[in-house]
Amino acid sequence: MSTIRRINNISCQWPSRPVGIIEIIGGSYISIKPEVTYKRLISGFLQRNFAVHSWSYVPNFDHQLQSNQAWKQFRKSQKVLERRVGLIPKSIRLGHSLGCKLHLLAPDGGRNCDGLVAISFNNFKAAKSIPMLREVSQRINFQTEFSPSPAETFNLIREHYEQKNNLLIKFKNDNLDQNNLLLKLLKDRNSDKSELIQLEGNHLTPVSVGLREKFLKSNSQKFSKYEKIDFIVDQITNWEL
Repeated sequence: MSTIRRINNISCQWPSRPVGIIEIIGGSYISIKPEVTYKRLISGFLQRNFAVHSWSYVPNFDHQLQSNQAWKQFRKSQKVLERRVGLIPKSIRLGHSLGCKLHLLAPDGGRNCDGLVAISFNNFKAAKSIPMLREVSQRINFQTEFSPSPAETFNLIREHYEQKNNLLIKFKNDNLDQNNLLLKLLKDRNSDKSELIQLEGNHLTPVSVGLREKFLKSNSQKFSKYEKIDFIVDQITNWEL
């Protein structure tokens, strides 16, 4: 099993001879300890000899600031790894839910990687993303929104995002997914190679079952979820860039 190294807020897990690197930003409030909540997903990448760097964070309203922070820490972590093993042949950014938005807002416009995997992308307003926010803000006459807002986010992607290789993954039972909107936006660019695949599952399919495994009614439920996660790993690691 891979040893976890901490570099700032990045959990680094390295095979001895990595064929590539996966940089993960997970969803809201499930990425405080991504090495736990995405354990099965990370394990799949490690088994296929990909190094995995996952960013730990608590979301706030300034998504651009958090995107910048993650990008800087990923760069530092990759340099540490490259000093140990040499240049990494392949670099893939992977976002889940809010994590997709944070990767898309990276200050390099996606230029310094080979591709982005966006799982269950969403770009909702704060009032829809945070329970009770609308009611509380109306009660105290205080209005707030994410920065950048959903409309501003799409404009920034349109104007500054340059990565052509984007694999969008949506699930059949995911009413939070907005990958269709993202795909249309990306496809409007010249020479875009973005593609979308739809898989069985829901918004939380990529997240490890964790301790809840012990309380599942049958092992078949656990294995079914594991099979879905392993299939996602196969789609990503076999992705032709």
